[in-house]
Amino acid sequence: MTKVLVLYYSSYGHIETMAEAVAEGARAAGASVDVKRVPELVPEEVAKAGHFKLDQPAPIATVAELAAYDAIVVGTGTRFGRLSSQMANFWDQTGGLWAKGALIGKVGAAFTSTASQHGGQETTLYSILSNLLHHGMVITGLPYSFQGQLQLDEVTGGSPYGATTISAGDGSRQPSANELDGARFLGRHVAELAGKLTA
Repeated sequence: MTKVLVLYYSSYGHIETMAEAVAEGARAAGASVDVKRVPELVPEEVAKAGHFKLDQPAPIATVAELAAYDAIVVGTGTRFGRLSSQMANFWDQTGGLWAKGALIGKVGAAFTSTASQHGGQETTLYSILSNLLHHGMVITGLPYSFQGQLQLDEVTGGSPYGATTISAGDGSRQPSANELDGARFLGRHVAELAGKLTA
């Protein structure tokens, strides 16, 4: 059975919700899926004062376990058009895996959230994907066969480089049905590709 890891960092819960949708899509393709998060680096008192969502049930991932998966889908909110420091810190610890070529040939993909429609979604996705490319992973985005990213009747996330959502500056907007469909599509697409590569 194809093994997929959905690895995420979520301050306010938007990426956590997207991660679960990605996992649903991968499971629908018959994959075995784990959803894990990277450690929080912000001191607890600062996180509480900032209204971070601290009750996330997903277990904390370790670098050593990455090599056990056939595919890794990485999600984090944007920080000034790039990946969050929490996710960057996690990948900065993967030099040992890189030196061994432990992730070469595995499927990689990305998803993100921004406050605004043009808040750096694609640059953030690229900043995630560059880590995966350096590891020799086989990268996929969100194909235009997901027709939801072509709709113009609502403001919505979605990019050929990965699944996205828009949270609003105060975090009040939750992932829309279309954005969750995009995340599920990405998860299913990744699992199907990984299944073909590992067959």
